Amino acid sequence: MKRVVITGLGALTPVGNNTAALWQSLVNGISGAAPITRFDASKFKTRFACELKNFNPLDYIEKAEARRYDLYTQYALITVAEAVKSAGINFEELDRDRVGVIWGSGNGGIQTFQQQIIEFAQGDGTPRFNPFFIPKMIVDIASGVISIKYGLRGINFTTVSACATSNTAIIDAFNYIRWGKANMIITGGSEAAINESGVGGFNAAKALSTNNEEAATASRPFDISRDGFVMGEGAGALVLEELEHAKRRGAPIIAEIAGGGMAGDAYHLTGTHPEGEGARLGMLAALDDAGITAGEIDYLNTHATSTQQGDLSELKAAERVFGTESTINISATKSMTGHLLGAAGAVEAIACIKAIEHNIVPPTINSTEIEPAYKDVFNLTLHQAQQREVRYAMSNTFGFGGHIATTIFKKYEE
Repeated sequence: MKRVVITGLGALTPVGNNTAALWQSLVNGISGAAPITRFDASKFKTRFACELKNFNPLDYIEKAEARRYDLYTQYALITVAEAVKSAGINFEELDRDRVGVIWGSGNGGIQTFQQQIIEFAQGDGTPRFNPFFIPKMIVDIASGVISIKYGLRGINFTTVSACATSNTAIIDAFNYIRWGKANMIITGGSEAAINESGVGGFNAAKALSTNNEEAATASRPFDISRDGFVMGEGAGALVLEELEHAKRRGAPIIAEIAGGGMAGDAYHLTGTHPEGEGARLGMLAALDDAGITAGEIDYLNTHATSTQQGDLSELKAAERVFGTESTINISATKSMTGHLLGAAGAVEAIACIKAIEHNIVPPTINSTEIEPAYKDVFNLTLHQAQQREVRYAMSNTFGFGGHIATTIFKKYEE
């Protein structure tokens, strides 16, 4: 099968509105959590989140265009534009029949859906819906809009596997290229769920932290005082390309995809398997796909959302895969970005790729009282980034419904 490389990256996150700013914040251990400004959250159990900072969509896209798209699609367009530019792509010179888009989102246009239902409920019962309501709301529209913007006629669809969504998208893109079905695929994920229904719904599910007094440090993976995840928003975009195609056009090759694995917990609607069974299977499948051993992984970016059962089950799975004598560095970048839901995998893939590029492992911040059974087992890269050679980096993502997706990236070598 063909080799697949990453030639472009784009990011829009609570700790940086482009890839360089994201990476700088991750290395410096910057928290993106703060009181919610998007709506009046004073009556909600959770009143903070990881929102985008100093963001105005009109700095990136035209007003008329912005009106047609939900925030999640706007985020997608903005990050893809950065990734395309960084990859040095001139689509006029490419066979656009073999360039595709596989994009992901867990919730799609939830803000649009909420707004339209509220307007209907507050009216006189006459159905006056925005003509853009459906295309703004449906979860697959971002991939369609990206392809329309750039005239890409190759493979085009959307993945939905909750918080494993954009890792699933990356794995699908990887497979289609190495199978010879495409030369290039733009992939990633976007999410914009910081609104009344998003926060209220996750509050009702008892998934969010309610540590309103310590918002900036509330996302504390592996810490015994963790009480739930901190919601984030934004997007991450990657340009995946067949190696020879990238070399022919002189593309900047940042890293290579080595493998991907997917599995299912088959356990609970929202909770992870207590022994991390699905996580173990996903990691083993990714290692098998990459043709490497667990001992060759230098860095694991964990799903680690800062929930009681989820974090512990992932550590148990990591112990079963890597053993107790491993020299692997583990970190949870959600301690800084919050949980970007369907976009998490894409942003954390970027963190892994930059770790490989710079030989720096970003830290896990905020966590001080580590789970007793694991405080001396793994190097959790606490508080500060650590320098080390990173040849292989693994990224875990898990979603409601028991969806598991794990990706492995490697340092590019001829």
